[in-house]
Amino acid sequence: MQGTGLRGAPNLPNWAATLFAACVVAFAGSVLPARAASCPGNPDALGTSRTLVVDPAAHPRIGTMQYEETLPLRPGEVVLTFDDGPLPRHSNKVLDLLAADCVKATFFLVGRMARQFPAGVRRVYDEGHTVATHSENHPLNFNSMAPDQAKREIDDGIQAVKAALGDPARLAPFFRIPGLKRAGAVEDYLASQGIMTWSADFPADDWRHISSSQVAALALSRLAAKGKGILLLHDIQARTVEALPTILRELKARGYRIVHVIPADSRHPATPSEPWQWRLHPPAPQVAARTRWPAPPHFVFTAEARLPAPEATRADTYGSGGQVSGHVSGYGAGPLGRSAAAEWPRAKAYPVTNTLGFPVPALDLFAIQAPEAGAFATGRIRHLAGQSMKPRRRPPAHPAATAAPAAAPKLLPGSAPINAAGLHAAAGAH
Repeated sequence: MQGTGLRGAPNLPNWAATLFAACVVAFAGSVLPARAASCPGNPDALGTSRTLVVDPAAHPRIGTMQYEETLPLRPGEVVLTFDDGPLPRHSNKVLDLLAADCVKATFFLVGRMARQFPAGVRRVYDEGHTVATHSENHPLNFNSMAPDQAKREIDDGIQAVKAALGDPARLAPFFRIPGLKRAGAVEDYLASQGIMTWSADFPADDWRHISSSQVAALALSRLAAKGKGILLLHDIQARTVEALPTILRELKARGYRIVHVIPADSRHPATPSEPWQWRLHPPAPQVAARTRWPAPPHFVFTAEARLPAPEATRADTYGSGGQVSGHVSGYGAGPLGRSAAAEWPRAKAYPVTNTLGFPVPALDLFAIQAPEAGAFATGRIRHLAGQSMKPRRRPPAHPAATAAPAAAPKLLPGSAPINAAGLHAAAGAH
């Protein structure tokens, strides 16, 4: 059997339409927002862009007026909050204006006001808004009162609103401290009870004696300065009722979007988010510090006059007379490229060693003469000539041979004659 199914998915079987609706609900953050396109009688309504589900235990304190974290909103998103009601003559008008634009908000109600006007509490819930608490009597000294008294104020206010609602599950575990008079003991107690402490990101100062136009101007200018966030208003003020139409109209005209906030529970899991999204202005992505280039060290250079001279072996850096040449080889422009005489101490003049005392080489180192008779007894010459080192026996020389004049010495093969006189003359010249 075919059915009309969910809007936007006609002609689907009933089971398919149900499955489609479940997927849409899950994708939208477990609650379908009231969008402007579906706002009856007002096609130009501001509407509610999406529903944000938060876990109070994971983020117990929000609002950058006092805390580091705020709601994980996207740029241009706004959460409307109203304090101190219900007061029917003003609160009902606020609810009418919100309903006309299909806008959902969060109301922080006072316990004694809920006891006096329980119907107003139920209307807030019945029209789809989030109901939260704001203490029993709205004292402005939460930051100085005794812890037991603060607990009574918190608990009594919660009980009064629960009684007006008729069902404790309808109350959100959200609390705003009256006058934003925060105290560590109060915040710790709220967190221990699983209650999220709400501050705000910017107020409109509608509790002051200012005009409604000033209220609207403050709300819009402060929103523009921050780009997104939680707006603090009061539904018991006549000036707020008068300023609200302008605020809603300008939010629509300037492209802002309304976000409705509800607590997570078994039916509504928390909207996925990253820790950085809970900051009003998340830090820009940066390279991890350990991957950054290290900062260059601060070098302390030795005075130029004390730098050591180049080694004397660098012949290309030295000119005539042992002086350093005009520019040091291997350096370009800059301090080391200027005149070497200005950069380095002048090269030390090394004295030339006196060679007059050098010994004259022995003649027999340059030429080997043929031995005379009897010289073979030493065996040295034969060895140098490649002959046997064993001396050869010869017959004794004839006496007449010894009386003959000595012949010119014979040179061994491969040897050259030596000008002994020239060598001696050269030695004498030195």
